[in-house]
Amino acid sequence: MDHPSLPEFEAAARAEGFDEVAERTWPANAVVQTHEHPFAVKAIVVAGEMWLTHGGETRHLRAGDRFELARSVPHAERYGAGGATYWAARRHAGD
Repeated sequence: MDHPSLPEFEAAARAEGFDEVAERTWPANAVVQTHEHPFAVKAIVVAGEMWLTHGGETRHLRAGDRFELARSVPHAERYGAGGATYWAARRHAGD
């Protein structure tokens, strides 16, 4: 698993104009039905695995994988047997 530290991730995200960084941890086998956010997101999975579905495609993401979503993009999430943790940088204005 090769990824930056949380402080490195946050510094890079803020330099790109993201205004918030959060660590999200999900329990085993959690499912989040289709929803959307009022912010853009750029994230990196740091533990576990998840499946992210949007635009008719599903990506299987593991530790070290990254994903991005624009503001208001409908998507769904499913988490693996061990749950998952990811760091998410959020940009609330000026996508």
